[in-house]
Amino acid sequence: MESSGGPYLNTAAVTSPVGIARLLQMTFGCTTFSLVAHQGGFSAAYGTFCMFVWTFCFAITVFITACEFTRLHGCLSLSWGNFTAAFAMLATLMSVTAAVIYPLYFVQAGCYPIGCQVRDFRIAASVFAGLLFVTYAAEVFLTRARPGQVTSYMATVSGLLKIVQAFVACIIFGALVNDSQYGKYVATQWCVAVYSFCFVVTVVVVAFSVTGKTALLWFPFERSVVIYTFGAVLLYASAAVIWPVFCFDSKYGSPRRPDLCSKGKCPWDSQLVIAIFTYVNLLLYALDLAYSQRIRFVSHL
Repeated sequence: MESSGGPYLNTAAVTSPVGIARLLQMTFGCTTFSLVAHQGGFSAAYGTFCMFVWTFCFAITVFITACEFTRLHGCLSLSWGNFTAAFAMLATLMSVTAAVIYPLYFVQAGCYPIGCQVRDFRIAASVFAGLLFVTYAAEVFLTRARPGQVTSYMATVSGLLKIVQAFVACIIFGALVNDSQYGKYVATQWCVAVYSFCFVVTVVVVAFSVTGKTALLWFPFERSVVIYTFGAVLLYASAAVIWPVFCFDSKYGSPRRPDLCSKGKCPWDSQLVIAIFTYVNLLLYALDLAYSQRIRFVSHL
């Protein structure tokens, strides 16, 4: 990496508003998983997921801050602006999920049977988890593209929506594997194909943007993304019609939750979650298509 003649360390990485937000992210993230690991405790898949979120986000935030402070990000074969914008949006979604899940499953009003000290540690961890989400959301707000600004794609509304779309698809996949009985009809299998195809292409779009390899493509990246988004709207519209019909129509499924369905292992619950988030992603892709008509971006920032 060639020297630019300026100082070796970039103090703005920790003194700018975005830098301060990242320092707070590291502080709140470290505090959260330390409280849980020391006394709060966690168990089962939900607790493991929360701990993964906090440690993963902490590690990547430390990496980003260190690279910007030492200016070493110039040595990486990444589109740094796209990478940091994509991670900030992903961390926001992951941290808000953990901030909801942990208190929901581990915090209680009384002390029995875990003891008051453990309860207090869990309440404190939940508070810092909420603060962690706020700081990541603040970074997204500070770094997002302003109207008329030429910027990296992942900092635009469309770029940020791509992260949300992929995250929502992961929720759909989680519900699909939880005994959703999607293999019962060819029509519901088509819906799974729609979810899978759109998820894969969205991840590929994000990957090309983050790695800065869009210039190597033999087709215009920006136009191709818009065309794909239009196709995704049509595909999700078909799934939004087909899935509820074959799951909740009395001819194929059940319009009401069966009385004998156990909590947490009921196919009807999984089908309802999938239906809800199908409409959520349909709305996200429609918004993405609308915003993609108004943006101009570059891939190397």
